[in-house]
Amino acid sequence: MEGLKQRSTLDIGIALTHFIQSGWTRNNTTSTLVFDITQSFSFLNHQLLLLILKKAGCHSKVVQFFSNYLVGRKTQYSWNNFSSQFFNVDIGVGQSLVFSPILSAFYILPVFHILEKCLKFLKIPVSILSFVDNGLFIVWNKSLTVSNSILFCSYNIVFFILGKFGLILGHSKIEVFYFSRAQGVFNPLLLTYQTLVARF
Repeated sequence: MEGLKQRSTLDIGIALTHFIQSGWTRNNTTSTLVFDITQSFSFLNHQLLLLILKKAGCHSKVVQFFSNYLVGRKTQYSWNNFSSQFFNVDIGVGQSLVFSPILSAFYILPVFHILEKCLKFLKIPVSILSFVDNGLFIVWNKSLTVSNSILFCSYNIVFFILGKFGLILGHSKIEVFYFSRAQGVFNPLLLTYQTLVARF
């Protein structure tokens, strides 16, 4: 497992280029799978988020601040002249709010920590890059069949873990890329979104 922390999207692009070339130096094809966490800002469970902040070692005043900021929020729906009653909102943070990216990062951090532990325990040789609400699996292998199997397993594991956190993957946004230095026609076995969507 490899990881970069506190890096920009540009640095992720540079890191990916390095990983691709590292695979090529070993005469391997680099296979990648990009996944997207659907509406991650909208599905953050406030109570779970506060537990995560405590577990991360945040000062009690910070946890209390976000407790006051999040818990007890209400919303109302309006349509033309109609206005609904107020509803309690115990999930989600507005994407345009200043704290949303920070809270989203805290919320998703345990997902990738658990994912890394699972992949290591199962001895699945895949590296992970994450940025905001997207993730990237990277595999180096001479066999595309083996690479596809690794990507398939990794995707289903992250799908399962995210579900436990109340988050879902955008299956239609999956992208798989193969980077090869093979000469001539290169026709990889396709790993489609239909073949990836498997339930535990």
